[in-house]
Amino acid sequence: MTSRMHSLPRLSRGAALVALLGIGFGLAGCGQGNSKTAAAPQPPQVTVARPVMKTVVDQDEYVGRFVAVDAIEVRARVSGYLDSVHFKDGQMVKKGDLLFTIDRRPFQNALDQSRASLEQARANLAYAEADLARAQNLIGGRVISEQTLEQRTQAKRVAEANVSAQEAALRQAALDLEFTELRAPLAGRIGDRRVSPGNLVTGGTTGTTTLLATIQSTDPMRFEFTLDEASYLRYLRLAKTAPDLANDGGQMPVKLKLLDEKTFTHAGRMDFVDNAIDRSTGTIRGRAVLANPDGTFTPGMFARIQVAAGPAEEALLLPDVAVGTEQVRKYVLVVDEEDVTRTKYVTLGPMVDGLRVIASGIGAEDRVIVNGLMRTRPGMKVAPQMSTAAASAAAGGARSN
Repeated sequence: MTSRMHSLPRLSRGAALVALLGIGFGLAGCGQGNSKTAAAPQPPQVTVARPVMKTVVDQDEYVGRFVAVDAIEVRARVSGYLDSVHFKDGQMVKKGDLLFTIDRRPFQNALDQSRASLEQARANLAYAEADLARAQNLIGGRVISEQTLEQRTQAKRVAEANVSAQEAALRQAALDLEFTELRAPLAGRIGDRRVSPGNLVTGGTTGTTTLLATIQSTDPMRFEFTLDEASYLRYLRLAKTAPDLANDGGQMPVKLKLLDEKTFTHAGRMDFVDNAIDRSTGTIRGRAVLANPDGTFTPGMFARIQVAAGPAEEALLLPDVAVGTEQVRKYVLVVDEEDVTRTKYVTLGPMVDGLRVIASGIGAEDRVIVNGLMRTRPGMKVAPQMSTAAASAAAGGARSN
């Protein structure tokens, strides 16, 4: 009896130990199951959009400068002391506006003297004519000789020539007096004055005349640039095969943007291409003309110009943020029917209305990832949400700003 009673507690302790071990393994198994359930990742959410189909024209871009249609150096035609300046530096002037005045008094005196000399010449002519008339009446009665008649005839001719010379001198004196007022020969923006009142101004038609100011026309404005020989040949053939690219006057339309602008918003037209290719550079000079009513364009200003490089074609467009880079190749991620991402390598074109032209590599029905590109990789299952390419481009631009 005693031995049995002692063996029962030992069995009870062993059973209790086994039970505790079983409970511990059970709790550990439950913890491992919960951790596996929590670690299962959800597919990342991405925004997808189908490419936009649009008619676009392939464009070439060049850099050039604005030049004025007309540029004038204001110089005096007569010499004298500058009396007054009638404009403010840098202001807009109209054709015929008074700019400078040279001291008029010496030229007024010269004009008065020329008038007096002309009156004297006319008086001498009147005397010579009367003297000749008397001689002609007397020659019939042999009162005077033929030689005397010829002398009086010659005196009349000399008097007539003297009158003509004095009339020319009077006109020149009147011109010199008029030239003391320098007026704007064209409308535009005038620069700063180069000479202050009181200084001696050298005038005339030689190269030693005094530069007083410069005037640049502002509306319209020309834009000059150079293009290579291959592009020139392509444009020649394009003008023959696609005449619809030119306007009614046969001049190619162009667009420009300034250095601080993101889009080509200024419209113009080609009006000149040079008649020879520069042999040292292999380029030829082109020129466009643009309206400039608000005076934004300034001579010497840099800008970029777009020239049509081909006929209008249908193209697919995507937001620029949807394009990734892999070394030298460009790619997009598309989502297939099973919501798995696939890589497609693409060829890019220019930007059109905030969207990037995709020249090749995708189709119109592809669902392209336009937002969340960094959260996924090829072969990963995703949760796509449809959007439009234009809305995604606008959202991407807002985030970049």
